[in-house]
Amino acid sequence: MSEKKANGFGTAPVFFTAISTILGAILFLRFGYAVGTLGFAGVLLIVFIGHFVTIPTAFAISEIATNQRVEGGGEYFIISRSFGLNIGGTIGIALYLSQAISVAFYVIAFTEAFEPLFNWFHNRFGFELYRQFISLPAMGLLSLLILKKGANLGVKALYVVVAILFISLFLFFIGKTEYSQTAVAGITSNPLRNMDSFFIVFAIVFPAFTGMTAGVGLSGDLKNPAKSIPVGTILGTLTGLLVYIFIITKLVNSASPEDLVNNQLAMKDIAVWGWIIIPIGLAASTISSALGSVMVAPRTLQALGHDRTFPFKRFNILMSKGKGLTNEPFNASVITIMIAFVFVAIGELNAVASIISMFFMVTYGSLCLISFLNHFGSSPSYRPTFRSHWILSLIGFVFSVYIMFKMDSLYAILAIVVMVALYIYISYYHSDRQGLESIFRSALFQINRNLQVYLQKNQSMKKKVSWHPSAICVTEVNSDRDNAFRLLTWISHKYGFGTYIQYIKGYYSNTAHDQAKEALELLIERAESRKSNVYVDTIVSPSYTSAIAQIIQLPGISGLDNNLALFEYDKKDPVNLQQIVENYPLVRSGNYDVCILGGSNRGVNFHEGIHIWVRRVDYDNLNLMVLLSYIILGHSDWKGAKIKIFNIRRPGQKDETTDNLLELVKTGRLPISLKNVEFIDIDESMNLKKLINEKSIKAGLTMIGFRSEQIKHEGEKLFEGYTDMGDVLFVNTFRDKEIN
Repeated sequence: MSEKKANGFGTAPVFFTAISTILGAILFLRFGYAVGTLGFAGVLLIVFIGHFVTIPTAFAISEIATNQRVEGGGEYFIISRSFGLNIGGTIGIALYLSQAISVAFYVIAFTEAFEPLFNWFHNRFGFELYRQFISLPAMGLLSLLILKKGANLGVKALYVVVAILFISLFLFFIGKTEYSQTAVAGITSNPLRNMDSFFIVFAIVFPAFTGMTAGVGLSGDLKNPAKSIPVGTILGTLTGLLVYIFIITKLVNSASPEDLVNNQLAMKDIAVWGWIIIPIGLAASTISSALGSVMVAPRTLQALGHDRTFPFKRFNILMSKGKGLTNEPFNASVITIMIAFVFVAIGELNAVASIISMFFMVTYGSLCLISFLNHFGSSPSYRPTFRSHWILSLIGFVFSVYIMFKMDSLYAILAIVVMVALYIYISYYHSDRQGLESIFRSALFQINRNLQVYLQKNQSMKKKVSWHPSAICVTEVNSDRDNAFRLLTWISHKYGFGTYIQYIKGYYSNTAHDQAKEALELLIERAESRKSNVYVDTIVSPSYTSAIAQIIQLPGISGLDNNLALFEYDKKDPVNLQQIVENYPLVRSGNYDVCILGGSNRGVNFHEGIHIWVRRVDYDNLNLMVLLSYIILGHSDWKGAKIKIFNIRRPGQKDETTDNLLELVKTGRLPISLKNVEFIDIDESMNLKKLINEKSIKAGLTMIGFRSEQIKHEGEKLFEGYTDMGDVLFVNTFRDKEIN
C-alpha cells in the first residue's frame, strides 16, 4: 500500500480527467444547436442552472474528501461511507452503469469527427457507411490500451489529448467569420428565444457538465486524495464554467442562429484551420472523455466488489481483485469494456443518455445531501479542512431533484423506481448492514438538541402554546402491571407526550447500573412491540418518595416542562395506594396536574367509550378530563368510541356547573352532543359511588375529578369503592385548562 501511494497520481490527473470530460462531445456537437435555438441568454441560463448542481457537488466532494480517508471507488466510496453500504451500493451500481455506458456514448460521439469521411463515402459510392465502421475499431483500440497498460498509460494519453483539445479551442477563439464582421449580430440581438424548448435543450446539453466528478474516480490511485480531489475537482468545474461562457459568446457573435441549428459542426466554419482542427479537437475531446470513463468505471466496480455488494460471492471476489502493485482493476475493466461494446454496437443512445443523466443527478443530489446533513448532524469526528456552506449544499440537492423532473418526468420516475428496487434487494441481501438511518439519526439528534435549547430560551412560548399533556409516570421495576403504560400509549399517540420510568430500589452502584440497563432493554422491547410513542427509562433510587422527587425535576421530552404526573394502583390489591396519597403533596409542589389510575384486571371495553363524572365541587377538573378524553380517543384502539358526561347536581338548587356545561355545549366549545350529557339529580341519602358503579360499570375508562382537600381529609378512602368497574382515572388539575 505504501509503495502504491508513493507512485500514485497527483492533482493534475484529477483536473485533466474532469476538464477533458466537461469540454467533451456536447461542446463540439450540441452547443451550437443550443445557442441557435435559445439565444445567448437562454444558453447562459442553462450553464448557470447546470452549475447550480455541479458547483455545490464539487464543493461537497471536496468537503467530504478532506474529512475522511477516500479510497478506491471515488463517488461510490464517499456515498457508501456516509449513507451506509446498502444505500451506497444502490447508488454505486447505478453510477457504475452510467460510467460504463458513458464510455460507449463518447466512442459513438468520437465517430462524428469522421463526418467528412462519411460524406465522401456517400457521395462516392451512393450509400451511407455505418458509424460502427469507425466506433467498433475505436472501442477495440481503447480497450487494448486500458487492458495492456492500465491507468498509467491512460493518464499519459490524457495529457496529449487535453493538449490537442486546448489547441483546437484556441484556434476556435481566434477565428473570424464574415458574419461576425458584417452582421449587427451578437449578444444584444435576440438574446432570448424559444423558451418553451428550454428544458428539452437542457436535457441535450446537461451531460456536458457531468464530467466534473470524473477525476474523483481515481481516488484509489492518488498520493493525497484529500488534497488532489478538492483542488482538481473545483479547478476543473470553474475552468469549464469560464470556457463555456466564452464559447457561447463566440458562437453567438460568429454564426447565424440558422447555421448553428442546422450544422452540428458549425465550430469548424469559425476556427482557424477549422476543417481539420475541429474534427481533431472533437476526436481528442471524445476519446479523452471515453478514456476518463473507462479508467473510472472499473474502479467503481472494483470497490463495489470489495464491499460484497452483489449477491454472487464469486463475482464479488473477481471484481475486487487487481493486478500489480497499483491494484489495477483488470477484471472490472473487462466487464466494463463488454458493456461498452454492446452499446457501441447498438449505436443509438438517446434514450439511454437520458437515463444516464438521471443517475448522475441522483449521485450529485446524494453528495449534496450528505454535505447538508453533515452540517447539522455530523459526529464530533467530522472536521473537514475544506468547508462548504450548508446553503450551497441544499441548493445543489434541491436543483438536482428539480432538474430531474424538468428534463423528463418519466425517466426521473423510472430512475427513482429502479433505485428503490435496488435498495430493497440489497437491503434484503445485506440485512446486517445499516441503511439510511445512520446519518439521519445524527441529523435528528442535532435538530432535537437545537429545538430543546430554543424552547428553553423562549420561555414566553410556554404561555402562548395550546396545552398538550406531557405526562410522566414512575413504577417499581418488579411491577408486572401494564395499565399505566397502556394509558401513556394512548396519550402520546398523536397529541401528547408520555414518559414511563421504572425505578430500582437501592443505592447507585455497578450492580444497580447493570440492573437498570437490563430493565431498560425490556422496556424498549415492550414499547416497540406495541408501536408505542412512549419514552421509557429507568432510575436507581433508595425509596419511592426519592424516585418521585427525581422524576418531577426531569426535563420533558417535548422541550417544554412535564405537566402531568400519573400514578397507578391495583383496585383489588391497593398495596401502594398509601404511598401515592402520602406523596401527593410532593407532586403538587411542582405545579403538576395529577392523575391516579385505579387499574382493573379486566380488558378494556372500547365500544362503551369514556365516561366523565363532574360535580359542582370539582368542576375545575372538567376541561382537563375532556381534553384527555379527546386525546385518548385519537388512538386507533378507541375507533368509533364516544365521550359521555354525567353531571351530578342537587335538586332544587341553582347549579352553576350545569349552566356552564350547557353553555359550553351550545357554543360548540365543548364538541359533545347534548344527548351524550346526562344530568343526574342526587340527594344526601343517595350513595354516589354506588351510582357511578351502576352507570359506568361497562365503560372503557371512567374519569372522576377530585380536589386536594378531599385527599387531605379522606386519604385512601377517596379511591375505594370502585372495584366492580374497569379502569378509573382520578383527575386533579393544577390550573383550569382552556377549551378553544
